[in-house]
Amino acid sequence: MILSCGEALIDMLPRQGTAGEACFAPHAGGSVFNTAIALGRLGVRAGFLSGISTDLFGEVLIGTLAASNVDAGLAIRSDRPTTLAFVKLVDGHASYAFYDENTAGRMILPGDLPALPAAVRALFFGGISLPVDPCGGTYEALMAREAASRVTMIDPNIRPGFIRDEAAYRARLARMIALADIVKLSDEDLRWLEGPGEIAALAQGLLRRGPKLVFVTEGGTGAHAFGAGLSVFAPAQRVTVVDTVGAGDTFNAGVLAALDRAGRLTKAAVAAADAPLVSACLALGNAAAAITVSRAGANPPWAEELK
Repeated sequence: MILSCGEALIDMLPRQGTAGEACFAPHAGGSVFNTAIALGRLGVRAGFLSGISTDLFGEVLIGTLAASNVDAGLAIRSDRPTTLAFVKLVDGHASYAFYDENTAGRMILPGDLPALPAAVRALFFGGISLPVDPCGGTYEALMAREAASRVTMIDPNIRPGFIRDEAAYRARLARMIALADIVKLSDEDLRWLEGPGEIAALAQGLLRRGPKLVFVTEGGTGAHAFGAGLSVFAPAQRVTVVDTVGAGDTFNAGVLAALDRAGRLTKAAVAAADAPLVSACLALGNAAAAITVSRAGANPPWAEELK
């Protein structure tokens, strides 16, 4: 099982009502949630760990996970409210306003964390769960607890408007990146984290801190993979973009699913990854993300759509 660990929320997506008025439509989402959904749809045994409310929206989240074959048995349930994210789209690109105080996802503590079954072979972390506490510290504690024995991947998916203490957030990311086997960032996130510079040089800097593979996406240009003595680029597939919601999340699932399909989802295999393996990761990540951006909202493809 690949266990995605992080936020689950309701995206309030802009729509137009029957009378032409502006309105919002609720859709299950969240960066890490989207990755779990994409993994389940790609045919990987997928699980999800988060704080999920028992309220109306929480039940929507649980139902959405089940519909995409994602096991939510490790979720931490409470009667706190569900996080809401209101989305603004400009030329297909999303920006967000989050309502997250005192929510089921926000308030989980290290003591709430379950023991993980042996079936969990990899853990994925990231999203808006990391810059805020107490959940950010809880996910960091989980990663520190499990990183020695299971594959770990992180995609910070940085939202500057959600960060209240930048120094603390940067310090947390530094610690988690050092623990991770795989790091994925967009080119914008890479430069927010590391400053200006060429993608290859910045990625090599991250590799020196501990990760074995670094993936960097460049939107419609394509995606890079870097490892020890390894640099591979794959151009993006040409599609008509409806919006970019969930694109990076789906790419993450493609990377992990490709490793799983190849029988290489172990710490040793990731450390020894060669060009054909990371090329397969890039190919599946790009192909899955291309379908996601071609339709509205975070709607990752099913495996049969990629054949």
